[in-house]
Amino acid sequence: MPLPLIERVVYGPVRSRRLGVSLGVNLLPSGMKVCNMNCAYCQYGWTRGAARYRGQGVGWPTPQAVEVAVSERLNRAAANDEIVDRLTIAGHGEPTLHPEFEEIVECLSAARDRIAPTMPIAILSNSTTCMYADVRKALRTLDERFMKLDGGDPFTLRNLNATRVPLEAIVDGLTTLGPLTVQSMFVSDLAGRIENVGEGAVNEWLAAIERVRPLAVHLYTLRRGPALSSLRPATPRRLREIAEHVRAAGIPSQVYTSGEADALLPEAPPSPSRRTPGGSRRAAP
Repeated sequence: MPLPLIERVVYGPVRSRRLGVSLGVNLLPSGMKVCNMNCAYCQYGWTRGAARYRGQGVGWPTPQAVEVAVSERLNRAAANDEIVDRLTIAGHGEPTLHPEFEEIVECLSAARDRIAPTMPIAILSNSTTCMYADVRKALRTLDERFMKLDGGDPFTLRNLNATRVPLEAIVDGLTTLGPLTVQSMFVSDLAGRIENVGEGAVNEWLAAIERVRPLAVHLYTLRRGPALSSLRPATPRRLREIAEHVRAAGIPSQVYTSGEADALLPEAPPSPSRRTPGGSRRAAP
């Protein structure tokens, strides 16, 4: 069954080995999935009426509403001595489709600077909008950018992610964004229609990764029920093999085999950490 959509701006805290203890920030309309991809593996189910343009749809939270919600939650965390490692912009769709994304990031940063100045702000994005100057500018002001890239050829991108954005535009956008981490979902398909774990698909993906030259690549696979029921997780062995190819290209790579890279409710406990001012803590080196 797909996960229910998020009804509020701030949710969590979410725990994961990768991001520690995060407060999620949902920039999408309440209870409405807005995304310009329709990924076969999506934990929120299929995208109905996929967005073709930034800002399409109604009910987007205003920058002021986001700042108020985040400020209130950070203040509560500080008052209760609650441990929070980061703010993570994610939610149940693609956050950079928000028509005022740049203003949202400015408001988020202002709230963080006032209340928890050492807390990093991260984003989980599908990478389809970083060719736009205003989005790219806003992304660069964030502390951490986790950007999706599941395939390196148009066939895989179309079948797995079902986006109208051309692969070349995505890869070119990522190459101009600056320091980032690529996150990639690998799956197989009982019906044989969709997969990106085969040698040919992996080689094409590796070529795209080498063009982007990210700081690191995070590999993961299914943990919850996907939109397409015939999908199956990639095996841990195959994920490790792909990671070795990435490392051979001189790029650090980490495998997450039990859902730790999931944006919403990973089960793995956070890594040991130390407190920092403002009710937050930073991961220990």
